[in-house]
Amino acid sequence: MRASPFNGAPVNGAAAPTGFTVTGVPGGHAAGDAAGLPWGKPPQPGRPVAPGPVAPAAVPPGPVPPVAAVQPGPVHAVAELQPAAVRPSVDPQVARELKRQVAAELHQQLSRLAEGPTGEVDRATRRQRGRALIEEAVARWSDAYAQTHGIPPTREQDRALSEAVYDLLFRAGRLQPYLDDPEIENILINGCDDVWISRAHQPLRQVPPVADSDAELVELLQDLARQHGGGERSLSTASPMLALRLEGGMRLQAMTEVTPRPYVAIRRHRVASATLPEMVKLGTVDSTLAAFLAAAIRARKNVMITGTQGVGKTSLLRAMAAEIPPDERVGTLESEFELWLHTLGHLRQVVPMEAREGNGERVDGRAAGELTIGELIPAALRMTLSRIIVGEVRSAEVVPMLRVMTNGEGGSMCTLHARGPHMVVDRIAELCLEYGAHMTDSLAYRLTANAVDFIVHVSMVDETAVGGRRHRFVSHVLEVTGLGESGRPAMNTVFGPRADLGEPRAVPHTPPACLDDLRRTGFDAGLLQSPYGAWTAPLALRIGGLR
Repeated sequence: MRASPFNGAPVNGAAAPTGFTVTGVPGGHAAGDAAGLPWGKPPQPGRPVAPGPVAPAAVPPGPVPPVAAVQPGPVHAVAELQPAAVRPSVDPQVARELKRQVAAELHQQLSRLAEGPTGEVDRATRRQRGRALIEEAVARWSDAYAQTHGIPPTREQDRALSEAVYDLLFRAGRLQPYLDDPEIENILINGCDDVWISRAHQPLRQVPPVADSDAELVELLQDLARQHGGGERSLSTASPMLALRLEGGMRLQAMTEVTPRPYVAIRRHRVASATLPEMVKLGTVDSTLAAFLAAAIRARKNVMITGTQGVGKTSLLRAMAAEIPPDERVGTLESEFELWLHTLGHLRQVVPMEAREGNGERVDGRAAGELTIGELIPAALRMTLSRIIVGEVRSAEVVPMLRVMTNGEGGSMCTLHARGPHMVVDRIAELCLEYGAHMTDSLAYRLTANAVDFIVHVSMVDETAVGGRRHRFVSHVLEVTGLGESGRPAMNTVFGPRADLGEPRAVPHTPPACLDDLRRTGFDAGLLQSPYGAWTAPLALRIGGLR
């Protein structure tokens, strides 16, 4: 007789808005949060089952084998995660076995539907059919379990198992509760059993495994790639790297084969639809700098937002894009959709373009089927766009981006990784040299001087290790004023930190050469007269700054 797949082990959970329960790891869904069982309390009899409307012929009769098909798997606990509520956890091996059975039944149903007059089945229908089949499969398994053990699982345990199977089939499996937790910023996976998360203003902490083996983790990633729907994205020996967006706009990067174990990094944009006034509330900018950046957008200045990974470049770019007049026709180019300007509703005409990965084969030295951001830009220019926004410039696409800024009407934007604001020019030159043998440093400098009007640098001071917070803020706004005497772009520090005031955030320094252009869009030049900007006090840091 096998052990129960359910365990009353307490786990820490964060409610998510979808209204379902997935258990066994922290996070999960709201329904059933208060219905968990205390540790060791036996399940109660009298389980009602409400199966979905599935045609009898679609589901083979007979119980799902409760013994031979699956074996009990370990229930993991992590000491530092204390329970906010107790809920039933699910044996992942049981969930995987039911997922395989439902997937086979669903494939048969969808194949029959695809042969009918309606043709291809849409995503909503697929999930609706899958949900009904899952309820039937769980009911059959639960009945068989009750016959074997004499005590049926509870309604809450059935619901937990159903949601675990649903997540495996349509979402991210045991990884899903972490994706549902809005406070989690990063998920780092170094093999199936070495998983770390970071929440807002908290350091990294280890959490339970998201798979029982590395092979199962790779299978999960392959399922996510198939669900992506954005081209031929896959994870295999031929394609050992995978980059894709997840539901909710999170970005996933995975590697296998070239690493000893599968490695995954998932980043969440916690500020999904911020405006500049909201960035003021978050402390990223003050009201003076917000007014300046809004005026720069209205004046059609070309802006490059720079900083290191995870400091909030994309969030600031999204907020600045909200200042574009709503009737302008804007194109966005991204490796994976993260800006979501075509869904936020402010801009009425957005042409979103997403790069496409190759299929693993190589032809003449490049991936077959690949379509890069640089290759999308010429086509974008023929779409009658008033501005082009590139989510992130990473390589040789910097050259066509600079040419767009030079030749277009102005007002284009992009982000770029750079550790410091004064490294940006050399960073641009490095990427320009990847464009081709004919590119030189002097040509790259001239392109930069002609194309870029402002460099906005975002910084972060992380004091979580000493009990503080992560402070993300704009530290510099540099104006590019043309070529200097040395052949490099000349720059003015319009906003920057003031060490004498103990202020690392951007405050006014030097009025820009294009101040009249900004004034014509309604900017109040008097705001630049305050050496403190609109900050009421220096940034409160535990180490450094003024106390």
